Amino acid sequence: MVLEGSSEALCPPPPLELRPSCNKSQPSTPPGSGSQPHDDLFSGDKEPVKYGELIVLGHNGSLASGDKGRRRSRLALYKRPKANGVKPDVIHNVSTPLVSKALSNKSQHSISYTLSRSHSVIVEYTHDSNTDMFQIGRSTESMIDLVVTDTAGGGGGQGGAGGDGGQSAQSTISRYACRITCERSAPYTARIYAAGFDSSKNIFLGERAAKWRTSDGLMDGLTTNGVLVMHPAGEFVSEPTPGVWREISVCGNVFALRETRSAQQRGKLVENESNTLQDGSLIDLCGATLLWRTPGGLRRTPTLKQLESLRQELNAARPQCPVGFNTLAFPSLAQRATVDKKQPWVYMNCGHVHGYHNWGFRKEKAGASAAAATAMPGVPGGGGTAPPSTGDRECPMCRRVGPYVPLWLGCEGGLYLDAGPPTHAFCPCGHVCSEKTVQGWSQIPLPHGTHAFHAACPFCGTWLTGEQGHVKLIFQGPVD
Repeated sequence: MVLEGSSEALCPPPPLELRPSCNKSQPSTPPGSGSQPHDDLFSGDKEPVKYGELIVLGHNGSLASGDKGRRRSRLALYKRPKANGVKPDVIHNVSTPLVSKALSNKSQHSISYTLSRSHSVIVEYTHDSNTDMFQIGRSTESMIDLVVTDTAGGGGGQGGAGGDGGQSAQSTISRYACRITCERSAPYTARIYAAGFDSSKNIFLGERAAKWRTSDGLMDGLTTNGVLVMHPAGEFVSEPTPGVWREISVCGNVFALRETRSAQQRGKLVENESNTLQDGSLIDLCGATLLWRTPGGLRRTPTLKQLESLRQELNAARPQCPVGFNTLAFPSLAQRATVDKKQPWVYMNCGHVHGYHNWGFRKEKAGASAAAATAMPGVPGGGGTAPPSTGDRECPMCRRVGPYVPLWLGCEGGLYLDAGPPTHAFCPCGHVCSEKTVQGWSQIPLPHGTHAFHAACPFCGTWLTGEQGHVKLIFQGPVD
């Protein structure tokens, strides 16, 4: 089909019938899985089929303002009552000024590739009864299943939760960032693609976007800031070894990273890797990073109830401050912003756990002002929420100097690599979890900005510091 009035109407090229997928590297798989959207709940007596869960790093269980509707820190994907997947069908060459007329059918999904001011290629998509589709992005429009905003993190920050989930005025996350398709039958394979369809069911790749014709005559392209994916090199739970960050195209092909995040020149095609998600796959949207967990992987992580049991076990051991001899206690999982007067604090360079005190600064001349800055209500000498920085302190047990911060339990069970006891803390934020979890995440470089990578605490997004990025906690037991 060539639109009437186009430059190609005199000699229209025949429509090109496409295969079910424009990604050559993907083998055809049986009809399969899907995910559950915000408004399509599985009905019936049978237990719904869960394809997996998406967890936004840096929020520790919920957004600071609370999970509301589709704007949340975690989304479980279930099989939809009816398939809503799409697959490429026919490709058309049209005159660019007539693209809007060609895309006027809002019941038809399509991708438009603008090659020049006078020429565009439109790929029509047709219904795929074998897959479910889920979309992720910054837009709050109804076609987006998970609304994500830029995650606060980077060089600073303490506290129980990460970013506030508010809309950023200068967000680098695309409104329609990516889409995930899941096969509706076993093994429920999930695949990720860059870009999502807008309210008119279209994806537009403008003249400046990176795009190209493939060797078999089809089209492909990249979004402005790109969608990066890293699959674990081994099994995420048993061998948490990071893989290599790659970029995913609109058609799901895998490429090496561009020189910078928004460069127009694409990286080299990686033919032996695919866009199939596996347990522990990380998805970076240039402003927020998501973790994909499969049902099998989630069964090996602690539930919220189990985390609460671990907290109670820690408190039942009655850890004490080795100087003040007062009993310490981790606050409830719901209390993740305000420091409690019994909350344990740690010297990050050695791991000795103490109660809060406002002395021990290395530089005595800074003691008065620092003590005032760290005052907290209910605590001897003290004021409100945890200060952004308490300065370096000298541990009274071993005399090592370093950061002195409150300890917080990691509340997002999906970020754990096992259900082991919470014996270690990330540096410098003080989030506490199992040894395997801190060791695993401290090895993973997460994207930051256009070309930088840093290991970060998965619970708050703070960049890790120190030789290992974590410390083993040394508790003082009761003296009686």
